[in-house]
Amino acid sequence: MFDSANIIVGLEIGTSKVCAAVGELNENGALSVIGIGQSKSRGVRKGEITDATVTEEDIRNAIVEAEQMADVEIRSVYLGVTGSHIRGFNNHGVHPVVSADREINEDDVQDVVRNAKAVNLPAENYVVHAIRQHFTVDGQSGVQNPVGMLGARVEIDVHVIHGNLNRIKNSIRTVKGLQLEVEEVVFGGLASSLAVLNNTQKELGALVIDMGAGTTEYVVYNNGVVKHTGVLAVGGDHISNDLAYGLKLPLGRAEQLKIEHGGAIMEDALRGKSIALSNEVGLPARTVNCDHLRRIMSLRIEETLQLIDQDLARQGLHEYLRAGVIICGGGARIPGIQDLAERVFQMPVMLGQACSISGLSDALKQAEFATTIGLVKFGSLQQKNKTGKGSLFSGIKETFGSLMPGRRG
Repeated sequence: MFDSANIIVGLEIGTSKVCAAVGELNENGALSVIGIGQSKSRGVRKGEITDATVTEEDIRNAIVEAEQMADVEIRSVYLGVTGSHIRGFNNHGVHPVVSADREINEDDVQDVVRNAKAVNLPAENYVVHAIRQHFTVDGQSGVQNPVGMLGARVEIDVHVIHGNLNRIKNSIRTVKGLQLEVEEVVFGGLASSLAVLNNTQKELGALVIDMGAGTTEYVVYNNGVVKHTGVLAVGGDHISNDLAYGLKLPLGRAEQLKIEHGGAIMEDALRGKSIALSNEVGLPARTVNCDHLRRIMSLRIEETLQLIDQDLARQGLHEYLRAGVIICGGGARIPGIQDLAERVFQMPVMLGQACSISGLSDALKQAEFATTIGLVKFGSLQQKNKTGKGSLFSGIKETFGSLMPGRRG
């Protein structure tokens, strides 16, 4: 008999797959992944739901598979969200301490975080995360936790991640249609970074790139906190589309070629070689030049990485990435992507896999599960913070309750 209070489930509704991961917290607070379920995603484009009916069916299949593997009943999930509507920026908040003894308490912290979130966003947008960076107390910067300190003025730097409210609610409604509660919504890129980065990498400074089928998300850490986030509405599907157009092939054949013969860099050994495509389902037999295939893929991937590199340059973040770049998501499977990324970013690049978590070793090693496992890790941090001193990702539930009427208290 399982204890539902110790069960944490992450759910990613991706462009190519729907994936659910079940984590279990033991009595010592250690997290272990005990079940994974996944199904092909048929109603999502560029990370956003376009057909709620089929997506609901795909979610059900993934949930049932995860339940059977973990031998639990899933009642609630931490839900990953992404899409080109997701944006991130840094903001500053100020709050005067009005208590007679000038001791800063948790209410003061919540107030200054609330002030930092009070930005002029479009009315249709919703703040998904207000991630604390550092506090300043009476001009003393770099304060990690001001609670208990004396001061007249507390300030905070936060990284705000926001998105279109209705698009986020569409994902929530689809999940709730299966009688599942949504504990929190979590930016997918943030979840991936939680899965693949250790504390040392966060302190040194690192860029995490999650290259999925429909979107590419990225997160920059430095001094242990999130400095920058971004989403590009391009991913593996766009590579397939480019191959279909450039090679004059049906999309299905292009996708198959990408998986079986694709790569991110040109190779001398492939020059002059070709791939024979058989005659099937009414399509004529033909050959595809390997050089041409690789060139199309390499250009598209390089363009995507350069867009991220240019954004980092605009933000002045390159010098902070002393731990280099970590790539995860399905894109991490593309042969040669590590070499291509090192050439673009001019720094060490590693392929990411889940760390600081135990359980199903096969799943933890696979880069495409980073987001789902990161969602479980996010949930475990939230569980621990319920009895701790506050959350790094404060201010989520207090405003999200209105989006999820009937959620468990």
